Amino acid sequence: MSSSSSKQALIYSFVAKGSVVLAEHTAFTGNFSTVAVQCLQKLPPNSTRSTYSCDGHTFNFLVDRGFVFLVVADEAAGRSVPFVFLERVKEDFMQRYGSSIDEESQHPLADDADEDDFLFEDRFSIAYNLDREFGPRLKDHMQYCVNHPEEINKISKVKAHLSEVKGIMMDNIEKILDRGEKIELLVGKTETLQSQADTFHRHGRDLRRKMWLQNLRFKLMVGGAIAALILIIWLMICGGFKC
Repeated sequence: MSSSSSKQALIYSFVAKGSVVLAEHTAFTGNFSTVAVQCLQKLPPNSTRSTYSCDGHTFNFLVDRGFVFLVVADEAAGRSVPFVFLERVKEDFMQRYGSSIDEESQHPLADDADEDDFLFEDRFSIAYNLDREFGPRLKDHMQYCVNHPEEINKISKVKAHLSEVKGIMMDNIEKILDRGEKIELLVGKTETLQSQADTFHRHGRDLRRKMWLQNLRFKLMVGGAIAALILIIWLMICGGFKC
């Protein structure tokens, strides 16, 4: 792969848990993030590596301990390069957050945590902070792959030789989404659509902030209601403030 083609090879990446995107990065704008989330919700349950093709691009998923790592790539990147990138992202993410998740059995990002509404809201709350922390790391890893194409290609060839990628089946994205019509993927270049890309990031962060504030407001209301109930019971038992 040439240096110029590698600069357009990796389009969009995220880290997710369940159906909640925890952190993401792109320097492009388009509908690829929407398509990626739709794929996320329909991934095969026991698959650790999946690739889906769409309009000259691939959607590559790596699943580990319930976390889903995705990168949307130009088909020119081949089959191995995206997974070299995803392995780098996975190792970085696990080094940063893996131990703290393992130490708390009821951590919202733990594998054995119950899937309920409270957990979903907690994950949105965590995502608000994680996107600010790990989103820039996704950018750094993308930039590293852009700036070191020879190294990344060398690693990808080794992995391909070891058949780590050959066994990954590639299906059309329409198959996983159960759609009869062809999906048109829209990807705009950074140079001409940077302002729209900034808007995309801003809207994503605004959504997370809104969910985080709603979650906080709900918890404060529940806490206030419990405190009021305890006070009422205490007053009934004591006959006022005479206890």
